[in-house]
Amino acid sequence: MYRRALDTREKLLRPEHPKTLVSVSDFGNLLNNQGKYEEAEAMHRRALEARERVLGCEHPDTLISINNLGSVLDKQGKYEEAEAMHRRALEAKEKVLRCEHSKTVTSLDAL
Repeated sequence: MYRRALDTREKLLRPEHPKTLVSVSDFGNLLNNQGKYEEAEAMHRRALEARERVLGCEHPDTLISINNLGSVLDKQGKYEEAEAMHRRALEAKEKVLRCEHSKTVTSLDAL
């Protein structure tokens, strides 16, 4: 169903439309949960790169993509790259949302 939603949004909207990128991210999370880490990583990289271009580096959805990529990298044992992603997300959330925000605390926990 996630693949179907993604395909439909790509056709009806465009590949970099924010709603299409939600589907890319959701599909990446599903793949991650299924243990298909390489495929999940590819989806999360795609979502992150597009969200940076379309929404900017500090948009909440971009920060979600950074965390998602960090999580899948961690599961693959790519600890240095995972740490860099989680630090990047944490620093941006501290700047945008402040230290006390629950999403900032979530990033701190992930790190």
